[in-house]
Formats: sequence, C-alpha cells, structure tokens
Amino acid sequence: MPARMLTSRSMEMSGICVDRGRLESASKDFERQLHALEDRIHAIAGETFNIQSHQQLGRILFEKLKLPIQKKTKKKTGYSTDVEVLTSLSMEHELPALVLQYRSLAKLKSTYTDALVDMIHPETNRIHTSFNQAVTATGRLSSSNPNLQNIPVRTEEGRKIRAAFVPRKGWTLLSADYSQIELRLLAHYSGDPILVEAFEQDQDIHARTGAEVFNLLPAVITPEMRRQAKVINFGIIYGMSPFRLSKELGITRKMAKIFIENYFRRYEGVQHFIEETIEKARETGKVTTLLGRHRWLPDILSRNRTAREFAERTAINTPLQGTAADLIKIAMVRIHEAFAQEGLKAKMLLQVHDELVFEVPSKELETVKECVTHLMEGVYSLRVPLKVDLKVGHNWAEAY
Repeated sequence: MPARMLTSRSMEMSGICVDRGRLESASKDFERQLHALEDRIHAIAGETFNIQSHQQLGRILFEKLKLPIQKKTKKKTGYSTDVEVLTSLSMEHELPALVLQYRSLAKLKSTYTDALVDMIHPETNRIHTSFNQAVTATGRLSSSNPNLQNIPVRTEEGRKIRAAFVPRKGWTLLSADYSQIELRLLAHYSGDPILVEAFEQDQDIHARTGAEVFNLLPAVITPEMRRQAKVINFGIIYGMSPFRLSKELGITRKMAKIFIENYFRRYEGVQHFIEETIEKARETGKVTTLLGRHRWLPDILSRNRTAREFAERTAINTPLQGTAADLIKIAMVRIHEAFAQEGLKAKMLLQVHDELVFEVPSKELETVKECVTHLMEGVYSLRVPLKVDLKVGHNWAEAY
C-alpha cells in the first residue's frame, strides 16, 4: 500500500474525540436561534409560511414584497430563490438576508450537531471520517461520512461545532496551517519580483497588494481596502472576471475592471504566468503540477465559450491548488514516518485543506511542534519560503 494511503488510513483509524454534551448543547442553541429567526421572518412577511419551501418563499419575495425577480427556476415554472438570488436581494430587503441565515443554521444543525452525535463510535467515543484519495480534481484529500472539511471556521456557529472536537484526557490538539500556500506558489511560478519580495520579507501580502492596486503606502491601507485586496488576490488565482469581482466587492463592473488592470500593471509577472500557462495548455491539452501530476483539459480549445473559459480558469488554478495538494500529502507522509521513527505517541488526526490537526501528549508538544514545522516548511524548495502557523488548544476551535 502506498505511503500516502497508509497515512490516511492511520488517520481514519485514530479518529477524533468528540464531546457529546457540547454537540447536544450546540444543537439546542441552534434550535432556539432557528425559532427566533422563523418568528422574525414571519413577522416581516406578515404571515406564516414554510421557509424551506422555494415556491412559498418565492411568492412572499416577488409577489407580496414586490422584490425584483432575478431569475426563474431551471424549468421556468417558478421563481429561483437560490443563494445567489437571496444574496443579491439582501442589499434591498432584510428578509432575504434572514432566510440565508436560517438556511445556513438549519444545515449546520442537521449536518453536524444532530448527525455527528449518531456517528460517535460506541467503543472509541471518537468519530472516524473517511479520507478519499481520488475524489477531488485538484488532488486534495476529501473527507466523507462525515465530511469534517466543511465546518465553517469564521462563524460563531462553526466555532461551536469545532469546540466539540477535543483531545483525549491529558493531551492537547495542535493545528498546523500552511499560510497562504497558493499565493506563495503563485510567486514561485510567476517569479514576480513584487510578490517574491513580499513573501521573502514576510510582509502582509494583502496589505501589500492593496498598496499596489490602490497606489497608496501600506501604512494607510484600511481594513476594508485590505479585505478588497484579499478578494482580488484569490480572485486572480481563480480567474475571476470583472463582473464576478464587482459582485464580490459590491462595486461597479467598471471599478472592478480598473482594480484588475491595476493589479496586472503592478504584478506583470503574474500576468505573464497566466498567459503562458493558458497558451501551453492549448498546445498540450493539459496542465502539470510542480511535482509532475497532469490534469487534462479537453475543453481548452472548445468553441463553446463557457466551457473554454472554465478550462482556462482551471489551467491557471490547477498548478497552484494541485501543487499545494501534492506538497501537503508529502509533508503528511514524512510527518507520519518521523513520529514512528522518533517513537512519538502523537497522532495526525485530520487534514482540512491546508491544515493538519494533531493530538499530542503534553510532554511531547514542543518536540512535535518543532518536527511538524520543520517538515512542512521544508517539504519543497521554492523561490519563496513556505510558512506554517501553529495553534494549540483544548479543542479544535481553540487550536485554529
């Protein structure tokens, strides 16, 4: 069995401890919040209706409240009330925003706080997810039964769920997260001098991008400017168009176009990387990660504009996301082997995107932190340094 399979198998067997009481408490709290949201939505609508019914919700939004119709359902028989529609309508009325909150909370409750209780193994008192090697197109591991990779990180509700994941008694959880690995890989691939310099000097890359795009000194970049720069940074990786960027930032398409033009004017190396990558993909029909893994792009020369542009975005993104996936897998194998060679009891439990979660005996903590940092940051020699952020906590929410 390949080493990467042994590593994921080991994580599956180890599982992760879950505090049943915290999950049940969170579920009750979510239930109270859902009832409060339901009452508020009905009060604003002026009547009771099934919030989960797209047909009834569409009638309230577009016939009773007279909000502008965004689009019809696929069969053209009713009003669409998908996330994109509700997000757009939220700028005009309070009710769509509340419905989005309701849907999100209801999904968290059903998918996690309710379902996870039944997935706790009766003998180990742990949850044992499955890690899949060949499901995602980028090459990343995916998690299923249950999926522990989609628990929100930055919301209060997501943190309540993560707080229920705990170490065994007398141990601690350690999170090791690659810092902005895809942007660092963009710097490596493109060789852009500004991008490379920013990472070599350990600058705040989003503040630096804000300074470049808005033509200001980094010291005067506001938190809102930094947020916009962050959207632009990651939007470039995903081939975001001015139209999409304008929706993400809530600005005009003209302004979004200016932001993107300013970005490429300053980061010329990135523009050259994108152009050369797409051109090579057209010639070969594929893109390749830094470690030689191929992804074929059959639509790169398609006459269908939508299919072709999707293939072009994939061509830009795959070397970055795909290489990030390759590197973290190699790091995982090396860490697993190092723990065994050093006779450490620490266990690797989860891989969530660019984050690895470990369960560590208190007396091994400093040794494990040094080992994990060394192996993750030294996994491959790039033009810019790889950086790992470590967090320790008594539960997964604290260790992020």
